[in-house]
Formats: sequence, structure tokens, C-alpha cells
Amino acid sequence: MQTELESVRLDKWLWAARFFKTRKFAAEAIAGGKVHINNQRSKPGKEIRPGALLSISKEGLRWDITVISLSHQRRGAKEAVLLYEESPESLAKRELQMAQIREQRELFDFSGQDHKPNKKERRLIHRFKQV
Repeated sequence: MQTELESVRLDKWLWAARFFKTRKFAAEAIAGGKVHINNQRSKPGKEIRPGALLSISKEGLRWDITVISLSHQRRGAKEAVLLYEESPESLAKRELQMAQIREQRELFDFSGQDHKPNKKERRLIHRFKQV
């Protein structure tokens, strides 16, 4: 981690902190209003500094974090979590949401029925569509 940095682009920091797989995805999320700095919308090129409050919405989940340090490089997940600190309320709320999602997945698990149709089933589908 680099601590001598004064500021870093928001999209680059989100990528380095492993919130998004690519900088392009990070920039799209910022432009789409999924990332807020100090409760205000921003642009991907906005420079952030340690102490900035970020709200990140991704896949129905939300993180409320404080930037602790900056990095231009993407490192391992263990080092990435050292770049920020999540508020306890945000962590508890997100864990509750993930538990609910898991329960819903278990209730509506149709994995046994999801399969690619075999030759006989494909013929029946084609016959059905032609009539």
C-alpha cells in the first residue's frame, strides 16, 4: 500500500479496493449514481482523499465506508480491506440482506430442473413451436 499519495481518482480507488472487477465497471457505477462521496453524486475522475465517506450500491447491497488509505495498484483481498473501514451499521445491514438472499435462494431452488434439453425434448419443442 502507498500512504504517501495525496489523492487518487475515485474509479481507480474503487478498482484497487476490489469493489469492482475493472475500472470501466467502477466508472459506469459512478456515472450511474451507484457511488456517492459525502452523500453527493460524483464523476469517475473525482479525486478522493483519506477520510472521504463513500456509499456504494452494488447488486442490491450497500456499503457505507470511510477511506483510510489510497492505492493506485490492485492488490490481494487481504490488503484491499485495509484501504477502508466499513461502519458497523452498514456491515450489520448488509449481513442481514445476504442472509435473506440465501434463504430466498434455498426456498426457490430449481437447480434440479435447469438442464439443457436432450435430443428428444428439443424435437418436442420444435414440433410444438411449428404448430
